[in-house]
Amino acid sequence: MPKEMVKMHAFRLKPGQDLKKEIEAYVQAHHIEAGWIVTCVGSLTQYNLRFANQPEGVKGNGHFEIVSLVGTVSTLGSHVHASVSDSLGHTIGGHLLEDNLVYTTAEIVLGEGTDMVFRRVIDGSTPWAELEVGRK
Repeated sequence: MPKEMVKMHAFRLKPGQDLKKEIEAYVQAHHIEAGWIVTCVGSLTQYNLRFANQPEGVKGNGHFEIVSLVGTVSTLGSHVHASVSDSLGHTIGGHLLEDNLVYTTAEIVLGEGTDMVFRRVIDGSTPWAELEVGRK
């Protein structure tokens, strides 16, 4: 019988939990070496995002819907972006940092490629550690 190549994970975060820290903790605890965010719905009382080409993050407090969460996750490094909207529907997005605090819930589904490994490496094409996809 062939080895399962894609595995799915689902979990829920509760009020006050840190979105990024908890995703990273889940990835580490479940030894996910090549994962991606399938979906996330929920809300925040605080966001902390780094906008494009900016050195620091920007925080906002209030009540925000998570309208998008996308990225790659791995025990060897992750890269996740989020978009949130306020009560008037104004939406912002950027690189997910720590201190994104759950308001009511965050329902997260992750996919895992069990035959792959995602690494973050500086390959010379940019000054940052970028995704390198490998096989187990």
